[in-house]
Amino acid sequence: MISKLISEIKKKGAPIVVGLDPQLGFVPQQILDKYYSEMGYTLEAVSEAIYEYNVGLMDAVADLIPAVKPQIAMYEQFGIPGLVAYKKTVDYAHKKGLVVIGDIKRGDIGSTSTAYAIGHIGTVKIGDQEIDPIDEDIVTVNPYLGTDGVKPFVDVCNQNDKGIFVLVKTSNPSSGEFQDQILSEDGRPLYEKVAEKVVEWGNESMDDGTGKNGSADGAGYSNVGAVVGATYPEMGIALRKLMPKNYILVPGYGAQGGSGKDLKGFFNEDGLGAIINSSRGIIAAYKNEKYAEFGAEGYADAARKATEDMIEDIRVNVF
Repeated sequence: MISKLISEIKKKGAPIVVGLDPQLGFVPQQILDKYYSEMGYTLEAVSEAIYEYNVGLMDAVADLIPAVKPQIAMYEQFGIPGLVAYKKTVDYAHKKGLVVIGDIKRGDIGSTSTAYAIGHIGTVKIGDQEIDPIDEDIVTVNPYLGTDGVKPFVDVCNQNDKGIFVLVKTSNPSSGEFQDQILSEDGRPLYEKVAEKVVEWGNESMDDGTGKNGSADGAGYSNVGAVVGATYPEMGIALRKLMPKNYILVPGYGAQGGSGKDLKGFFNEDGLGAIINSSRGIIAAYKNEKYAEFGAEGYADAARKATEDMIEDIRVNVF
């Protein structure tokens, strides 16, 4: 799956992913009002409004970007109707030719971890049918429970040519409370130990560029990647060296404070190895003074302009 992501990054010339993280305050009022008038003030109305909002965003930027990253919690807060919008969003993204990174941050052990993996990136057999339940291409995984929690995802990746991004050094301010703790055994921070495990897990899931797992030729990157926040560029440089063949998903650009000048160290010399996420900086761009001229009616056009500006920022500061 990483080979497909790399192919799309090269084709679009844009190593970025747009985070589809809808909140009611982001959805333009005219879309909400349309469904409130039809369905009342219900979860079902919100679900339909979120989906229309997402469709407008994807239609506006699909030719510019290789991937989208829906954050499942933003849909779960609206119950089952919200999850319906999530699934419809995943399916529509695929129709637009986009790689889907499901930001689910799951982490458990044994059969529970396997069930999460199957539900999101695997298949279930019902009668004679093999069905993809949710069908993201890549998902985020929390490694706090260790190999017991991650290995089931790696196994499902290998069976279905999918991918995972493991949380290593996250972009939030309090991430250091645990992730930066120094290990007494060697005096190194915990996030470096997690990075080493990502390499180990990744060696079991190399993408040879043919859509099959095998030797590290072709694309040469593992289907097991890492999440490292743009808000910690120095740590990004160190982790890039520790994980030379693991793709890095980089959140924290834009609204969280990361900028193009912080990103160079996340990439390898081949210009690959990282994909940068922006969520509300793009999907709610019309609320930003810089793009206010577009207004709520032009929310999708504002998102497109913000995407173009992000691409230019990365090109100028990284490549």
